[in-house]
Parts: sequence; structure tokens; C-alpha cells
Amino acid sequence: MKKRILLGVISGLIAGGGLAGCTEQTSDQKMATGIPPADTGYSADAIAHWPQLHSGIAKDPAVEARIDELLGKMSIEEKVGQMIQVEIRTATPEDVKQYHIGSILNGGGAFPNDNKHASVANWVALADAYYNASMDTSDGGIAIPMIWGADAVHGHNNVIGATLFPHNIALGAAHNPELLREIGAATAAEVSVTGIDWVFAPTLAVVRDDRWGRTYESYSEDPELVRDYGGKMVEGMQGAVGAEDLLQGKHVIATAKHYLADGGTLNGIDRGDAMISEEELVRLHAQGYFSAIESGVQTVMASFSSWNGEKMHGHKYLMTDVLKNRLGFDGFIVGDWAGHQFVNGCSNVSCPQSVNAGLDMFMAPDPSWKELYQNTLAQAKSGEISPERLDDAVRRILRVKIRAGVFDNGAPSERAFAADESLIGAPEHRAIARQAVRESLVLLKNNGNLLPLARNQRVLVAGEGADNIGKQSGGWSITWQGTGNQNSDFPGATSVYGGIAEVVQAAGGVAELSVDGSFEQTPDVAIVVFGEDPYAEMQGDVSHLDYKGDADLALLQHLRAQNIPVVSLFITGRPLWVNPEINASDAFVTIWQPGSEGAGVADVIFRNAAGEVNHDFKGKLTFSWPNDAQPTLRNRGDSDAQAQFSYGYGLNYGDSVEVAALSELSGLKAADGEQALAVFNGRALDPWSFQVTDAGNHHSVISSSVAKLQGISVQSVDRNVQEDSRRLQWNGEGNAIAGFFANSRTDLSSYLGNRGALVFDVKVDAAPSDAVNLGIYCGMDCGAEQSITALLKGAVPGEWKTVAVDLQCLADAGAKLDMVLSPFYVRTAGALDMTIHNIHIASKADADITCG
Repeated sequence: MKKRILLGVISGLIAGGGLAGCTEQTSDQKMATGIPPADTGYSADAIAHWPQLHSGIAKDPAVEARIDELLGKMSIEEKVGQMIQVEIRTATPEDVKQYHIGSILNGGGAFPNDNKHASVANWVALADAYYNASMDTSDGGIAIPMIWGADAVHGHNNVIGATLFPHNIALGAAHNPELLREIGAATAAEVSVTGIDWVFAPTLAVVRDDRWGRTYESYSEDPELVRDYGGKMVEGMQGAVGAEDLLQGKHVIATAKHYLADGGTLNGIDRGDAMISEEELVRLHAQGYFSAIESGVQTVMASFSSWNGEKMHGHKYLMTDVLKNRLGFDGFIVGDWAGHQFVNGCSNVSCPQSVNAGLDMFMAPDPSWKELYQNTLAQAKSGEISPERLDDAVRRILRVKIRAGVFDNGAPSERAFAADESLIGAPEHRAIARQAVRESLVLLKNNGNLLPLARNQRVLVAGEGADNIGKQSGGWSITWQGTGNQNSDFPGATSVYGGIAEVVQAAGGVAELSVDGSFEQTPDVAIVVFGEDPYAEMQGDVSHLDYKGDADLALLQHLRAQNIPVVSLFITGRPLWVNPEINASDAFVTIWQPGSEGAGVADVIFRNAAGEVNHDFKGKLTFSWPNDAQPTLRNRGDSDAQAQFSYGYGLNYGDSVEVAALSELSGLKAADGEQALAVFNGRALDPWSFQVTDAGNHHSVISSSVAKLQGISVQSVDRNVQEDSRRLQWNGEGNAIAGFFANSRTDLSSYLGNRGALVFDVKVDAAPSDAVNLGIYCGMDCGAEQSITALLKGAVPGEWKTVAVDLQCLADAGAKLDMVLSPFYVRTAGALDMTIHNIHIASKADADITCG
């Protein structure tokens, strides 16, 4: 089993029915937490929280009649095939034909022929191959064209040479909904060139905890702005409701994602749990979906996250009762990257629960998708998925396809703008992106009115971000995480330095690039470009808001010490505590992640050739800026007093504001790694709870003395005092996991330099029959495991043994120890009988299990 899948199963312990989803809850308790009893559903009073809406695109009787005709001809195999979306790396055109597949996608970092530099012609040719396979009726079936979806989240970001717009957090700062419509239209036009029909955007998250690694995908912490933007972006991508070119020509199908409250998870944990009331769910997190539905959005993507312990991929109330019935959404709901596997009782290859809850299309990117198809087919034939639910899902998929013209427009290469390379990175699109850069810049400090700068000066441009288009573009830029790119991978783009050099040199000045800030001739001014490196979901989660840029701070201070005026340009995907860096700067500008048109920065910070201002600062914060690095929520309307710069802050050239020296106390306590950190000592200690995922992928918090689950049982037993240990018995039915998990992060990094180890006592009563792994977990795709099979097999039966596992080994294997969610879990698919006692993190430990 792949590491990704295993870590995904483990993540279910935290967010998939764990802390709030204990199977021991009563019906009254479930209603109190927002989880309905399984047999009754939500009440009329609950649904009244939600407005009654209608899709902006009215149902067409002719379209519905055409769907009826198709459904009457389709076999059950063809219907199930429409509900499966596969990935280009794991499915061939022949697979699409054989399994009647309804959709394909290219995940982040997937390209035709696995070639990062695939040409537009390569993209179109692959789209044709899949399309032609879907239309091949040589086996006696009917022709249902497939659709191709792609994560074009800030432009057509998978394609070399495409226009990359600033990320959403920057667009929010621009406060310009009409600009969003233009960006949506430009993105759709470039997508249409490659033969792709469908875009997984816009993201409508309202982020409440900025530690979340997807904060930059959110327009604002304020739902009002997200609502203003959501409908406009959909309109730009799909076309205006009622217009002749709706979903035609250069327009594509849009997706509202991730439904719902992905930005509201506790402690900002990716794929975590939004533990909030239904009133908050509606007021804070649903607003963008309202405008998107009214603008006719055709697809909605389910979120990986949970609401009060129930995974969104299995949430019938929110997907069916609310979204489809109350809000009038008549398109289809697609899953997110095998997210169905985290629903209680599901796996990667079987999840009728998701379909019955309202999911219409599985996103099944793994090679195991054929098994998912076969299981879903069997469930449809047996009635576990009813004929009515099956036909409803397929009807919705067909409705979107017919509305989008994919039945009638021919192969991708035959469509109006297919392979028109002039649209990829078109000058008019780059102009829109450059405008977005200009309007999104937020001026936090401008002491002495240093800005705007004269062009005819000697300008030193320093910092790692100065001439680094990949860094300034952030995640989801050609590759998934935005890493591994060079400037040559962005033809037609301009770095921040490139834009500065152009205006300075044209005016007779000198622009000198020096990443480390060294120079031979003293400059008139130094511009330092620095900030976060690219990241995407999961990898971007952090445990606090301190910007870790010691070298950047030293560079700023070094320049200031030489009496050189310093302008800081800060690249970031979220507000971070940078008080020391602000203090070391005369002017400080947050440029977010501006994308491919870095020249937009120079447009604002320099005067024109006549010495006048062409473009003033317009950007205003749509996220409250932290006054310290502590993980404190600072959101508009509830705690602005704790913000260094409040929501809506942003200077312009008409302001004469002198920012006094800011406090450089981060509020973080330095851990020395000397004191042992207890995890389990007779009971699970805060913040940990004892949790199990059984062989059927059911997640439970274990609070009772005895628990018997599928493939594993747990019993509280005595060692020194009553019930101070836990006996774990696996029976070999399949992978089952037991461990200690939290909904908040713990920083264990201070133990690394102090011979830190994970220490526990263990007694083996029956040696393992299969491999046993001990692991640490810090989030999806973030964690590490260490085999303890040999150690357990070699243990003397019935005797206690103290085991120490070197933390450095786990860190080297991929665990980020500054953001641990589980410091200890054990996984095996075999039989094993072991008892654990006194689990803790210790310093200066002699490890029994070391690296290698």
C-alpha cells in the first residue's frame, strides 16, 4: 500500500470521525455537536438556516428530454462509468473506452507523455485520444463524451507559457470583483486552447486560521468579499447567465470548491474538522457558494474536511438536503483526489456511502480505480446504491455535459480555439495579470515617504525572491507544490527584478542584481525581495505564524547599518509575523505571490519618467495581520485588537503615516528539549486522545475500558496501578491502526539536537505475523514510519521492555517534528498481541532503533 494512502487513512483518525465522531455518542449528543442521528436526518428548523436559491441556469425541457432518452439506452455499466473520474497517469484511452469513463483529470504535476514541457499540440492530441475513445461504439455501447478537468487555480498553471495570475489572497486585497470576472475569462480562454473542458476553480474557502497551508487560495477571512468574488469568477469562466456564449467558445465549466468549510478547520489543519455551529457554517463558510450557484456554477467539489466529525464526502445533509435541494444546485458533485476513502467504513476502492450521500462522481486518481469501478457496479446491481440514486447522479453529469456543448462540439481539436497558441500567455491576458499585481500590493510601512522611488537611481535588488519567478508564483505553478522550477520554465514571464531593471535602465539608472546584497558601489536604495518558498496543500501547514527568515533579516539589517534606504518586498501566501523585518525596513510592501507578471510591482513603487505617480497603492488587507507569532485567531469582527494591521489596512501615497518600532517579542516560548513530554501515562494526556482505525476503516476515539472493532480490540489492563496500560490485539483481518492523535500541533523539533527519542514500554504476548510499523504523523503526505517487526519478534513473551526510537530517523524519513499531530501510532495487517505503557518523548536517550 502506498505511503499516501496509509497517511490518508491515518488522517481519518484526526478528521474523519475521530474526536467528534465517537461511535458511543447518543442521538442527543450527536445533535448537540451538529451531527444528526443516522436514522432521522436534520430537522426543518435546521434547513431553515439556509436560503432557498435557484441555479442561474434554468433547466431546459429539451435537455431533460435528451437525458431521459440517453438514460433509457444506457447499460448499468455505462452509468457507473460516468461516475468515475480517472487520472492521465493511471488510465489509457483504451481504459476510457472499456469502462465507459465519464471524466479524466490531470493532477498537479501531471503532463501529456509525463513531459513537463509538453506543447499545446501534445495537450490537444491527448485530449483527442481520450475523447475519441469515449465516443467509440464498436463494442455496441452508446457514445457519451468524456470531459477533462484541471486545477487551473491561478491561470492555466499546468501549461508552460501560460499566464499565471496572483493567487487568491492577493486578488482579495485588490477589492475588485470585476477584475475577477476578467481573470476567470482569461483563464478559461487559455484552458480551452488545450482541449480541456473543465476547471477546478474557484476556491471559495473563508480561512479562519492562517496556519492552514491553503490560506493563499482564499480571497479573504471575511465571507462578504468571498461572496462578491465567487459569482464573478464563475461568470468569467463559464460566461454570463443568459449570454449566447454561456459555456461555449472560450468558456469552460467552473467548480465551486471545497464544499464546505475547508477554511474553518480547527487549528487550521489541512483536511481537518470544522467544529462549528450550523449558523457559523452558513454565515461564514457558505456565502461564496450562494453567488456561485446564482451565477450558474455547474460543478461543486466536496471537501476532504469534516464538519463536527462527519466527512464531507459522506455528508448527506449538506450535499443532498442543503446543496441540491435547498440551494437549488442542479449540476454534479465531484470528489477530491480519492477523498471518499476517508468516509467511515469506506476504502479507496469501495464507498457506496458517498454515492448515497450525494456524491455524483468519484475522483479516482490511483491505479486501483478499476476495483472501485467494479465494486460500485456490484453495489448498483445489488441495490446498495439504488437505481434512483444512480440515475440521479448520471442525469446530473449528462446535464452538465449537454449544457457545455461537449455532445455537439466535436473532438477537442475541432473546437473553435483549440491549439490557438496565441492565446497562451496572450498580451491581453498578461495585461490583466499585471493589473492584478498592481492592485493587490499592500503597503504596510513607508517611513519618510521613501516610496515612490525615482527611476534614475542606482538601485540594488537583493534577496532570494528578486529574480525567481517560481518563488514569486507560489504553489500550483507548473508543478503541484510549485517547486523544482527555473525561470526558463516560465517563458514570457517577468521576475520582480526584471520589471525593476526595465524601468530603471530605461530612465538612465542602474539596477544591480545581487542576491546576497553585496555591492562594489554604494546604491542609492536597496530593494530586498524575500519571503515564503512555494508550497501547496498539506506541505504548507505551519504550527505558528513566525516567518522563519533569519538570513533575510540579517540582510536587511546589514544594509540599514550602511545607511542605505531599504524597501522590503515580501512574498507570502498568508499574513506572518515579520515585525523584526518591518523594523529593519524603511518601506515594507506585501506583494503576496504575484505570479508571472512581476513587472506589476515596479509599476507601483517607481515614479514615471516625469517624476509623477502612474499607479498608487490600492491593496487593502483582507486578512488581519498578526501582532505576534502565536497561533491566535485574529479575524475581522471578533479580535481585531490583537492585529498588528487590521483588516482593511493599507497605505497609499497620500498617507503620511510613520510606523513606529514594532514589538519584536514573538510570544513563542523556546522549547529546550530537556523535559520529557508525556503522551500516555495511565491515560492519554492533553492534547492527545487514544484513537483507532480498524480494518474496515472505521475511526473511533477509545474512551472505554474495552473496545472490540474490526480486526483489532483494545483493553485497559493493569501493570503498576489500575488500568495504566493498553492491550492491543490485532487478529490479522487487515490494516488497523492504534495511536495517540490531536487536533492541534505539537513542536518536538527542540528534541532533535538533544538525542531525542520516542520512548515506550511494551510487552509482547503473541509475536507479529506480519510487518509492524511505528509512526509519527504530521499531516497528509507528512509523516514517517519505522519498522519494529524484528524488535517485537525478538521480545521475550510476557516480559516488559523499554524501547527508544531515534527521532532523527523519523525526521529524516519525512516527519516534520515542529508540527506533530500524532507522536505515536502502530500499524499492522497481521496478528499481534502487545501491551503498551508510559509513552513519552525524552531527551538524551540511548536509542534502540536508530537510523538505517
